[in-house]
Amino acid sequence: MKKIFSVFFALICIVSALTGILGIGAVSAAQAGGLAVKSRSAYLMDYNSGTLIYANNENEELPIASMNKVMTLLLCFEALDEGAFSLDDSITVSAEASGMGGSQVFLEANNSYQIGNLIKSIVVASANDACVAMAEHIAGSEELFVERMNERAKELGMTHTVFINCTGLPGAGQHSTAKDVAKMFSELLTHKDYYRYSGIWMDKIEHAEGRYTEISNTNKLIRFYDGCDGGKTGYTSEAGHCLVASAKRGNMRLVSVVIKAPDSKVRFGDVTQMFNYGFANYMNKTIVDENTPLEIPVRVDGGKKDEIQVIPEKSYYLFSEKNKKDALEIDFCPLEKVKAPIEKGELVGYLKIYRDQIEIGEVAVLANESVARSTYFDTIKDIAKDWPI
Repeated sequence: MKKIFSVFFALICIVSALTGILGIGAVSAAQAGGLAVKSRSAYLMDYNSGTLIYANNENEELPIASMNKVMTLLLCFEALDEGAFSLDDSITVSAEASGMGGSQVFLEANNSYQIGNLIKSIVVASANDACVAMAEHIAGSEELFVERMNERAKELGMTHTVFINCTGLPGAGQHSTAKDVAKMFSELLTHKDYYRYSGIWMDKIEHAEGRYTEISNTNKLIRFYDGCDGGKTGYTSEAGHCLVASAKRGNMRLVSVVIKAPDSKVRFGDVTQMFNYGFANYMNKTIVDENTPLEIPVRVDGGKKDEIQVIPEKSYYLFSEKNKKDALEIDFCPLEKVKAPIEKGELVGYLKIYRDQIEIGEVAVLANESVARSTYFDTIKDIAKDWPI
């Protein structure tokens, strides 16, 4: 093990960036100075580390209305990434899908629609008809799709969530929590294609017969809050006004959830408050930069070069309160033997990150260049260059 460096900076680590367990800096409703959240349940977390910043009744099981669609969208984007379909593919909408009530884009039964437009309708306009159309296309029926929704919820550790339908329309026994919603929304945010639609403010959906349905984003924060680039609203009389949203400034992304706000103004106000609190009091410090080669001599056995240049596989951020001091130590642990030939991108070791002698993170270290195996003639040449002439 090679000790690379220790860093001292104005930070205090709230929590391991790997575990996301509640730590030093997180506050409850009673402790949050300046926060006056009025929603029944609320949750604020750092996206990169999963660190909890603020919570109130975060585990209370409540109906979440159209925030159900976060899971619907997650399964859509996962199917897209798996190659089940492309955004340019078209599907035929069933009579059942076109007949859905509530928020909709008025799809025509037996007409063909591009999948990209159906997904856009869900993200932007919370369209129930588009939800059911996609559910039927992916799983064969909404019922089978909902089974997959519940399976995926279990995989994500959403222990307080039960889905009855893919739309969020009222259903007996259907519920979730602010914490669980944050989990599934954070997973949705890992899909880059989501951002193709999440920032759209206004658009229109074209129908086969030539008419258009104008749509506008139900998440007003994408227009009125600096850095907000996604989210999902919800409303029923039982669920109240709900919202999950994400905002990114610099290298810090926050996720905020509210359930059962008394009105729409309060839900947007509560999330705005929490975002402001998070950005004002916390920061993400770049500890390891994936774009910066490491100045670590890594020896290569049997190569045309004795040492190889290396680079971290990914960046590592430490989410922390501002203006606090802490000490970090980063050690490099090479593989037992790094032997030529080496291909660029090949694993050569790990960086281990410690706080107070406790390991809080690990980053793979990769070869930043290729090294060919040394030949017999290379060996002779190396010996000869040391001979006196």
